[in-house]
Amino acid sequence: MRNTAKITTAVLAAGALTLGLTACGSDKDAATDTSGPLVVAASPVPHAEILNFVKDNLAEKAGLDLEVKEFTDYVTPNTATEDGSVGANYFQTQPYLDDFNKKNGTHIVSVVDVHLEPLGLYSHKVKKADELKSGATIAIPNDTVNEGRALQLLAAGGLITLKDGVGTSATPADITENPKKLTFKELEAAQTPRSLDDVDAAVVNGNYAIEADLKPAQDALVLEEAKDNPNSNLLAVKEGQENDPRVKKLAKLLTSPEVKKFIEDKYAGSVLASF
Repeated sequence: MRNTAKITTAVLAAGALTLGLTACGSDKDAATDTSGPLVVAASPVPHAEILNFVKDNLAEKAGLDLEVKEFTDYVTPNTATEDGSVGANYFQTQPYLDDFNKKNGTHIVSVVDVHLEPLGLYSHKVKKADELKSGATIAIPNDTVNEGRALQLLAAGGLITLKDGVGTSATPADITENPKKLTFKELEAAQTPRSLDDVDAAVVNGNYAIEADLKPAQDALVLEEAKDNPNSNLLAVKEGQENDPRVKKLAKLLTSPEVKKFIEDKYAGSVLASF
């Protein structure tokens, strides 16, 4: 993420935040008007699908008016939550949220963990990770947390070795051993599955893998372990909105037995309930 693509993403994030804050001027907005529907920003898959299951099957009985707004990037849902355009979002992990708040001066907090999407290494050119040739190019997400997470995945798969203790802040500069002389192409996370015909392999976030008709449990050459994984996807709101009764209702529904069964039945191990 120390390349032009990453810098561009940061600039766009700052621009989106500025526009969002400018737009916030009404007495009532999606975050503070608790008499209206709860508008939730979400990635299309699986987040919006899970929310729409709640909307269609559980919300009415619980007295929750729920509106789902889909976004395909990892910036706008947070800037929209910050400026009050939406009342909550559901698309990100805690490490990503912490990093976003730090870099953008936003005030978004977690409400409840809902599910894990295991990060995976995929390829259209090889069937096993050890078949990657010397000098192979690997596409990885260019945002700080997902880049570090991708490198940790490659290290867990035995493809590289990282400095001790770097965690999700790892960058290619932290690689201490690279026996296959792998090179890395840093891309916006949504672009990684689309790069599979142009690179030897790509590390893809679970939601984008599913959207690209990849089956993480079956197709990944290396797949993130679910046990003790800190990267659960969560429901988040702007600080101060945690006690909104609509948010509390949604948090309860998202961690209900009905949602857990929906996740298990629909995603067959490619998405795992975190509750």
